[in-house]
Amino acid sequence: MKSLTQSIFLEGGGHAVLLLHGLSSSPLEMRYLGRFLRDEGFTVCAPVLNGYSAGTGGETMEHWLDAATSEFDALAARFDRVSICGLSMGAALALALAHRRPQAQAVVLLSLTLAYNGWAIPWYRFLLGWAYYTPMRSRWQYRESEPYGLRNEALRAKIARSMQRSNFSEVGPSTIALPALHEASRLASLVRSQIRGIRNDCLVIHAIDDETSSPRTAQSAALALGSTFLRTIYLDDSYHMITSDNEREIVARETASFLRESEAASGSGEPRSPVVSKALARRLRQLAAIGKDDA
Repeated sequence: MKSLTQSIFLEGGGHAVLLLHGLSSSPLEMRYLGRFLRDEGFTVCAPVLNGYSAGTGGETMEHWLDAATSEFDALAARFDRVSICGLSMGAALALALAHRRPQAQAVVLLSLTLAYNGWAIPWYRFLLGWAYYTPMRSRWQYRESEPYGLRNEALRAKIARSMQRSNFSEVGPSTIALPALHEASRLASLVRSQIRGIRNDCLVIHAIDDETSSPRTAQSAALALGSTFLRTIYLDDSYHMITSDNEREIVARETASFLRESEAASGSGEPRSPVVSKALARRLRQLAAIGKDDA
């Protein structure tokens, strides 16, 4: 477990990017993105957060946010600009951090998770809030299963083998403890109460077929954010783990491009309009149809 939970720090230029991985996982989820950003001239830090990352015990979501804030402040003391990028529940943590540190240059939300409401989430998921207050709290664990957040079948098979050998993989753990899920729910509630006050430049990237977090989550967040420079991109060949799946290069390229645009425009004083990717218009129409069906 130790090798899987080591922090990643790749020094580049004066714009640092704090990468926050998913719940009870590790910086390995962000490794490809981190290397790409370093090659594009950014400094990258993907830290292990005590009580949040795999193998570091369990802490409250306030502790998670304090740990992320310490990492942000350490970067801000050394670099001219610091942006925040989070994956899954790490994206929720990124929003909470941006609310606490509004001086962040930009925020990138990858597979934002404010509720476990994707198509692969079991029907009994809603019972977990109740189960936390029973003796099950210390014994029950949510077990990950196929597709493991991956549309790429070859990579999915590799991850399944890794899960069987070590109960952990480069896309996360095989199980998540109930207390961690409870704290994640508390964090999501906090973010929903704060999101309208977050005005940082923001990039939202989400898979239309995300099996863990419905694309409606990303859509609702984009509508609620107070950002004046907002870009929303929906992917059509990935599941939840978009930093590892079929379109990871698109994710990395769009993230780097957005961060450069944010930096370049921040001193120009020119108005910036929200942008929605038009390349996936057909899938966006499908998303709108889904929303009508659920209304």
